[in-house]
Amino acid sequence: MDAVTLLNWYDAHARAMPWRVPPRSNHRADPYFVWLSEVMLQQTTVAAVKDYFVKFTTRWPSVHDLAAAADEDVMAAWAGLGYYARARNLLKCARVVADAGGTFPDTEEGLLTLPGIGPYTAAAIASIAFDLPAVVLDGNVERVMARRHAVLDPLPDSKETLRALAARHTPTIRPGDYAQAVMDLGATICTPRNPACGICPWMSECEGRMAGLAAELPRKRPKKAKPTRLGTAYLARHPNGATLLETRPPKGLLGGMLALPTTDWSDAPVAAPPLDADWQIVGEVRHTFTHFHLILTVATATATSIPERGGWVENADPNDLPTVFAKAFRLGASAM
Repeated sequence: MDAVTLLNWYDAHARAMPWRVPPRSNHRADPYFVWLSEVMLQQTTVAAVKDYFVKFTTRWPSVHDLAAAADEDVMAAWAGLGYYARARNLLKCARVVADAGGTFPDTEEGLLTLPGIGPYTAAAIASIAFDLPAVVLDGNVERVMARRHAVLDPLPDSKETLRALAARHTPTIRPGDYAQAVMDLGATICTPRNPACGICPWMSECEGRMAGLAAELPRKRPKKAKPTRLGTAYLARHPNGATLLETRPPKGLLGGMLALPTTDWSDAPVAAPPLDADWQIVGEVRHTFTHFHLILTVATATATSIPERGGWVENADPNDLPTVFAKAFRLGASAM
C-alpha cells in the first residue's frame, strides 16, 4: 500500500519538468530526454538544469543531432553546469547510441555499457523511460528511506541498507512513476531541512517522524576539510577587442573547455603568462570544486604579441566559459 499511497499523491502533485511525461499519460518518456536530463542532473539542481535542457533539446532534438555536433559547440553550451567530464561523456555516449541506430538499450545491463552511465543513471533510465522496476537511489531517495525506516547508521555506510529498503518499496506496476514520485517527495516535502511531515503521504508510516528523528536523518560521517589551492588567471585583450583564450587539455579538471590561460593550481603556483606584456593584478576570484577551494588572482594586459599558447577570439563571451573563468573574465574586463 505504501507505493499506492505515494502514486496517488504523485498523480496530484507531480512537478512539471520539460523532460517529463505527466503521470497517467498514455505516452512513454523519450529515452533521449530522460538520459540527457539525468546526466545534467548529476550533482546539479533541477532549477539549474531546466534552461540548459531546453537549450540542448532545441538545438539538438535527437541523439543523432547531438552525436553529429562539434565537440566545442557542446562544451560551450554546457558551460556553467559544472562537472565537465559529464559533457565529454555525453558526446561519447550519444555517438555510441547513434552508431547503434539511435536506440538506447532497454535494460539496466545494456545501459551500463554506455559511456558515462553508472548504476544510478542506468536505473533511472530503465525505470522512467522503459517502466522497469529498477531501484533508483539518489540523494532524495536515500533521505526518504532513512527517515521512513529510521535508519541510524550514517551515510555512506548505510547506502546498501537504504538500497534494499528502496527495492522493497519499488512496485512492479507504474515503477517509472513511482521512481519519480519518491524523488519528488524528497525534493518537495521530505527536504533536508524542516521536512513538511504534516502533509507527507507517508506520514503515518514514517518511523523517523514517530521517533522524533526525521529532521536529523540521514546521518552522515563528518566531512574532511577541503584544501585551498592558488593560481593566476590571465586576461589579455588585443587592441581590436579580441580576447586571448585557450582550450584546456582533454583530460583533467574542466578538460576540453574554453578557458582563460592560467598557472597551475597548487599551494605555490608558478607564474605562466601566455605572452609578454605589462601584466597588472586587478583582484581575485574564489570558486569551490568538489575536492578543493580555489583562489585565482586575476592579471590583465593589453597586448598585440603572438601568444605562446591559446589564440585571439573575437567577441568572446564569458557565458561560454566555465563558471570559475567567467568570474575571472568579468572581474578583469571590469578593471580594463
